[in-house]
Amino acid sequence: MEIERPDPDKILERVKEEETNRGKLKIFFGAMAGVGKTYTMLEAARHRKKEGVDVAIGFVETHKRAETEALLEGLEILPRKNIEYKNVKLPEFDIDSALKRNPQLIIIDELAHTNAVGSRHIKRWQDIEELLDKGIDVYTTLNVQHCESLNDVVTQITGIIVRETVPDTFIERADDIELVDLPTEELLKRLKEGKVYLAEQAVRAAENFFKPGNLIALRQLALRYTANRVDSKLQSFKQTHSISKVWNIEDRFLVCISPSPEAVRLIRSGKRIASDLGVDWIVAYVETPALIDKEGKNRVSEMMRLAEKLGAATVTLSGQDIAETLIAYALSKNINKIIVGKPGKPRLKEILFGSVIDKIARKSGEIDLYLLSSKSEEEQEKIRPMVIPPISRKGIGWAFGVVIFCTLINKILHPYLNVVNLIMFYLLGVTWLAFRYGRRVSIIASFLSVMFFDFFFVPPYYTFAVAHIQYIITFAVMLTVGFSIAHLTGQLQRQNAAMRIREDRTQALYAISRDLSKSSYPAELFSISLKHVEGFFQCKAVIFIPDENKKLIPGFGKIKEIDVNSNDYAVVEWVYENKKPAGKSTETLPGANGIYLPFTGSEKTVGVIGVFPKDEQHFKDPDQFHIL
Repeated sequence: MEIERPDPDKILERVKEEETNRGKLKIFFGAMAGVGKTYTMLEAARHRKKEGVDVAIGFVETHKRAETEALLEGLEILPRKNIEYKNVKLPEFDIDSALKRNPQLIIIDELAHTNAVGSRHIKRWQDIEELLDKGIDVYTTLNVQHCESLNDVVTQITGIIVRETVPDTFIERADDIELVDLPTEELLKRLKEGKVYLAEQAVRAAENFFKPGNLIALRQLALRYTANRVDSKLQSFKQTHSISKVWNIEDRFLVCISPSPEAVRLIRSGKRIASDLGVDWIVAYVETPALIDKEGKNRVSEMMRLAEKLGAATVTLSGQDIAETLIAYALSKNINKIIVGKPGKPRLKEILFGSVIDKIARKSGEIDLYLLSSKSEEEQEKIRPMVIPPISRKGIGWAFGVVIFCTLINKILHPYLNVVNLIMFYLLGVTWLAFRYGRRVSIIASFLSVMFFDFFFVPPYYTFAVAHIQYIITFAVMLTVGFSIAHLTGQLQRQNAAMRIREDRTQALYAISRDLSKSSYPAELFSISLKHVEGFFQCKAVIFIPDENKKLIPGFGKIKEIDVNSNDYAVVEWVYENKKPAGKSTETLPGANGIYLPFTGSEKTVGVIGVFPKDEQHFKDPDQFHIL
């Protein structure tokens, strides 16, 4: 099926977007200065003007390039606003003049520019935001090093800290991103010819930022960033228009794991395939209502952490049917390949309960399905005994007690009721036991109910003999209904438990979002965050903030109640500087007493939160860690 019923929320979101008079934003995106972003933007502006669109130049920096200046001829240029700062007049984009002129399309260069002190907004992207809200379309330019999310990567590559950045949330709202690209050799040639910077500037640029290695790396970053933005738009379009068919534009595959220890081999195989193909990969685990022991849950958590360490995105899905849940997720993410392990169940079990792999194969449609061996030859020769945890004596006792109680009631009512009606009391007892003590106890009760019913109420009485064959059918139906009730009741219990956990998480995230939106003062925001973290995770926490000397000190939380030593302070400093989590339950400095995460603001790290769980395994679960 290619088209399903549209998502009402997506339709409502699209209608709201269409109803607003917000202007359209187009970003001409490049790896670095000199690739021709401004030139391409002005060419597009001239083309729009020929089409009859009212175009005005708000701010364009030509850097005295003759070919760029030539493109300005014939286009209306709005006056700039001179702002005096430290006895120097700085020409800036005049937003009031632009709003008064109110063109259909305005051209504004250098999206990441920081406005002079005294301007209405600190950043130029904020000026553009206001123009868009007034219904004016905007063309602008941006280099990859100015994307906020790539700031650290660019610094690592070039050794240069870029101060002017644009939030990715703003870039993601652009209606169109056009990549303007130029081969590295050609860009260096343009730099030598003075077509990028003037002579002295060009020499300094060639010695620092414009090194061949830097240019190649930045070009790759720009290509990937643009591809990711286009991919996000593609997924949004498919979800909005309820298109479930996979479009094989780019390989992306899903590795499906189970709690089995052999699933680790699937993850490692997935990593090798992803590296060979150079594509994104996702590791998925489906939580079903089926009961999984604590050891199995811990094993899944460890495997998910390994997958993240190897570079995979991880996701835990919830659903009753593993095959349907995986296929639905793959379609929503435009995944065109699914990797699963070869079946390890006994053939009889597959015949009785069905095969997940067979279901995936039937439902996958245009998605390719790959079967990989999850066991080595030595492991395949070993037969692992199936370990079944013992049933509690209390549960067995209750099973006997409930069946005996139902038998006594039936003895009293036997003269007044038909024999078939007596079965209902036994089924009522089985249902109660399923809710109270689980599936296995209720199955035992089902067997006991059949035996007691046969012994006391089926002639010849007080024997297990059966006078008529119809009672054999009655017993079979009674057992089947009892098993069905036990299975469905147990399934419902586990679903309710899973729903309660998800609801608690959703409520916690909603509560912290609601409280944070009520304040804009740092002290209040830190206090709110601390309160919610301690409340949800039921553990102590401390927030470290820099003092006047930029030394991190405990600013919020009861530090005296927590064991924080000099090693922990060193971890805090590392987290603050590197903007990455560290400490207990992580792969970095795991010897610390707590787990530390950075509070990353829009421009810098503003603090570090340290969380001190009571249970060593508390944050081993990737879901818990992601929530934190």
